[in-house]
Amino acid sequence: MSAPVQPAAGPDLPLATPQQRARFSETAEKFEAQMISLMLKPMFDTLSTDGPFSGGQAEGTYRSFLVDAVGKQIARAGGVGLAQPVMREMLRLQGLR
Repeated sequence: MSAPVQPAAGPDLPLATPQQRARFSETAEKFEAQMISLMLKPMFDTLSTDGPFSGGQAEGTYRSFLVDAVGKQIARAGGVGLAQPVMREMLRLQGLR
């Protein structure tokens, strides 16, 4: 078994470049969008596709795309507060601040 990763700590850590921050921010937002989609999936799974104005089989087939799009939109609009802590942790594990 390997030893756990020991992240760097302390105020003397180098600052991340703007390009690194942008990449970490984008990755953290994508992670948050995926988590939101996973939380929304059970809610959408309970919706019926029966009835005169429903999408039937096609609606069931494309529902996962809708859930992913809703998750991305929620994350883009500010999310649920998960992206910033994830980004801080990614920076810390890279030995950056």
